[in-house]
Amino acid sequence: MKQNTFVPLFFLSRVNFALLALTALLAYCPRHADAAEQPNFIIIFTDDQGYGDLGCFGSETIKTPNIDRLAAEGRTYKSFYTACSVCSPSRAALLTGSYPKRVGLHQHVLFPQSNHGLNPAEYTIADHLGSQGYATACVGKWHLGHHPETLPRANGFDSYFGIPYSNDMNHPDNKGKPRLPSDTLWKDQASAVTMWKTPLVQNEEIIEVPVDQRTITRRYTDRAIEFITANKEKPFFLYLPHSMPHIPLYVPEDAYDPNPANAYKCVIEHIDAEVGRIADTVRELDLAKETYIIYTSDNGPWLQFKNHGGNAGPLREGKGTTFEGGQRVPCVMWGPGRIPAGTSTDAFTSTLDLLPTIAALAGTPLPEAGNTIDGFDISSTFTSDTSPRDELLFYSSHGDLQGIRKGDWKYLEKAPRKRNNQKNVSSEPQVFLFNLADDIGEQKNLKDSHPEIIARLKKRMHKVNDEITANARPVWRKQVAASK
Repeated sequence: MKQNTFVPLFFLSRVNFALLALTALLAYCPRHADAAEQPNFIIIFTDDQGYGDLGCFGSETIKTPNIDRLAAEGRTYKSFYTACSVCSPSRAALLTGSYPKRVGLHQHVLFPQSNHGLNPAEYTIADHLGSQGYATACVGKWHLGHHPETLPRANGFDSYFGIPYSNDMNHPDNKGKPRLPSDTLWKDQASAVTMWKTPLVQNEEIIEVPVDQRTITRRYTDRAIEFITANKEKPFFLYLPHSMPHIPLYVPEDAYDPNPANAYKCVIEHIDAEVGRIADTVRELDLAKETYIIYTSDNGPWLQFKNHGGNAGPLREGKGTTFEGGQRVPCVMWGPGRIPAGTSTDAFTSTLDLLPTIAALAGTPLPEAGNTIDGFDISSTFTSDTSPRDELLFYSSHGDLQGIRKGDWKYLEKAPRKRNNQKNVSSEPQVFLFNLADDIGEQKNLKDSHPEIIARLKKRMHKVNDEITANARPVWRKQVAASK
């Protein structure tokens, strides 16, 4: 009898154990079951990084093993554009899916004394995902307005930790900045705190002045990892716009080479190491199959700073221009099991496309009655070289209409340059026509041989710009009391 009694008890204990295991499994499964519909998103957005500044984009001098691994496990985008060649307009476009001119932020960058910024009425990636139950965080350089009404929490994010504008700007009025050569600043790494007054903001409060720019890249990563870990059981969106490699360049002591010739290399390799920490966290938390990581830059390299600026690779010019080097940027997209590993595409794509693409991947369409946007869902390009995007307008760093790419043809119309007190300068604009399929470096100006293409592109450029101008939405502006 004891034996007969023992057998059922043993059987029951096995059943109880199985039930407990099943209960635990079911408790764990909902997050994974919904992962296909609500994946996590991480956007890593560097500042002034050139097309040729990653190993996976051809760099032979800068070692980026962690980003290269994301590329080896994902897909590189070789024809990926930002919407402007400078900071504020580019960031506005990424978050809203709209040309900077459509949201009123096309006229250069914001400064500490600026009294306007991104209108909280705009619908951002964070607004969309937050409405679907996502945890959202912005960690890094914002540069879309430093007033509380324009900071990340007013634009859909749950939290913010970072600097409100570029790291070469001083709180509160941008005065007192060092006027020293970049090499001198690099050699004196303590200048990060002795010569600059860049503030660090948490939510809407300045918590440090100056922030130590030597450690800021690593501190961003620490915050990012804390956020990912805290939200591993729910869908999350992390927007990580790095301050670097915008000048002045600084790194922690363990990443420092005193030779200024290696300044830019040090900074990119340090960013790469920190990207590795984030990717490793995603893998270690078993979130890889439900997370997308997108790595790109806000615009091309600041070439005038030479060894403190980047490399545009085969592209012409860099930051501040509408040539390819100013707006075609490196892009890596990673999504194991969803984005084919070790692949590359020339699909015509842009940061403008991230909002609608992320909405599609999250299984939540954008509001039909929402703001007009200029982006497309490019998730089809994960497995195809055909993109829904066929054109892109080009605006100067100060918001002047300068060109259009349509298909492989690119037309630019630049105002004549007048330097110093030059006289007798032609009033005719500089006109360029390139076929990017054959001439990625924009070396062969075909303007004289294809007048019909120029006429067609020019007409289309003005038609699209006229629509944007007519339907542009206002920025947020601080109400300044009139003096008595």
